Amino acid sequence: MSATRAQGVGFRSERGPILIALMLATGLVAIDSTIVATAVPSIVRDIGGFESFPWLFSAYLLAQAVSVPIYGKLSDMVGRKPIILAGIGLFLLGSVLCGIAWSMPALIAFRALQGLGAGAVLPVSITIAGDIYSLEERAKVQGYLASVWAVSSVVGPSLGGIFAAVGFWRGIFLVNIPLCLLAGWMLVRTLHENVERAKHRVDYAGAGLLAASLGLLILGALEGGQGWAWTSPVSLGIFAVGGVLLALFLVVERRAAEPVLPSWVVSRRLLGTTALVSFGVGAVMIGLTSYVPTFLEGALASSPLVAGLALAALTLGWPISASQAGRFYLRIGFKATALIGISITVAGLAVLALTAAAPSVALVAASCFIVGLGLGLVATPTLIAAQSSVSWNERGVVTSTNMFARSIGSALGVAVFGAVANAIYGQTSGGGSNGPAVVAASGAVFVAALAAGVLTVAAVLAMPAVRAATKDGSEDGGGSGEPVLTDAEDSSR
Repeated sequence: MSATRAQGVGFRSERGPILIALMLATGLVAIDSTIVATAVPSIVRDIGGFESFPWLFSAYLLAQAVSVPIYGKLSDMVGRKPIILAGIGLFLLGSVLCGIAWSMPALIAFRALQGLGAGAVLPVSITIAGDIYSLEERAKVQGYLASVWAVSSVVGPSLGGIFAAVGFWRGIFLVNIPLCLLAGWMLVRTLHENVERAKHRVDYAGAGLLAASLGLLILGALEGGQGWAWTSPVSLGIFAVGGVLLALFLVVERRAAEPVLPSWVVSRRLLGTTALVSFGVGAVMIGLTSYVPTFLEGALASSPLVAGLALAALTLGWPISASQAGRFYLRIGFKATALIGISITVAGLAVLALTAAAPSVALVAASCFIVGLGLGLVATPTLIAAQSSVSWNERGVVTSTNMFARSIGSALGVAVFGAVANAIYGQTSGGGSNGPAVVAASGAVFVAALAAGVLTVAAVLAMPAVRAATKDGSEDGGGSGEPVLTDAEDSSR
């Protein structure tokens, strides 16, 4: 496969319209992750269902996470363009239905449909960037895409607050309509693929078993200790059935002609270790995004806006370092760059954990910014190393596996951090409304996030030391269909 290519990175280059379309598509997912929370009180007042509103988030995350590996495989089989357009279409349909939802159960179901769309949009956007940009350019492009999250961390809550203030919560979903249409139109016009047509055997059984097993396991992780007790019959039953279905999936994949999740995705040392790194990144991210606002609001009585802006420093630091990651990994390699990044991340987490007993908005914001800087130097080079180690027809499944690992890290992180916080809340009167309890619980979560960061160091150290291969003294364009890495050690491919 070859895609339209040109020199230069930026909006004015020949590939600029594609980059803008990818940023718009990414923005759909990024804004949605922050805009809904601010309107929950208005939604509950209008259509009820307070006891089940957490499912607005769980249903979306579940659908998104379980569909990512399937979309990745499909994009390798039929091309990126039809899959991302299908994802945008599903997200658009889900948004329209959410905007006219008449009850909480209906809204939850339509949020799951949105999640199915998001499961295609985010990983395929990153895969397209890997297809059309060279190894040297990809870090800059990741900086552009990461900047969308930084902007969304401010725009999302602000828009949600505005719609809630004027009593029109449905607007938080309907605002997606023009964005979806614009992103889809730009991709139709500007992204041109030459996909080799071949007869494929779709692994329907594997896809179904994968979605069902992971859905149950992630559901158990998300709701364990919150929706039901960890040792309850419901929890044990969900994990048991999920485990059996996962075992059946592994059996089916051994016999499938074109497995939806090939065994080499985790058996190759580089791909396995970068997936573990992505898992750690997901855990660290969810620890901060879930508890920093609660910490500041409960400990210092900060407004939601101030708490949100302090957290936004995390997504501000990420694109700054991500855009510069190419300068590092082209000189010192992917592993060394990731080691620098995870060291910075651990340092920021350590400051946050050690100073939790003496809360300060400025200090929390500074710590989040440092963590963001570090994560940009971890997530970007490890993802690009994984993408660059495979050919075009494997890049979709590799990218989606990396993103899926991050989702699993977030899901398990929510479960672990929630258990840590709830254990402390349960020992104090007032629970989450007790200021000292909030400080203690948040501090414990930050320590747990620091532990996740330290474990991620081990995953980075386990990576093979690979460098970008050169051809005639220049970096490979990444679209030739061949791996563009050389082994400084054994990459165990």
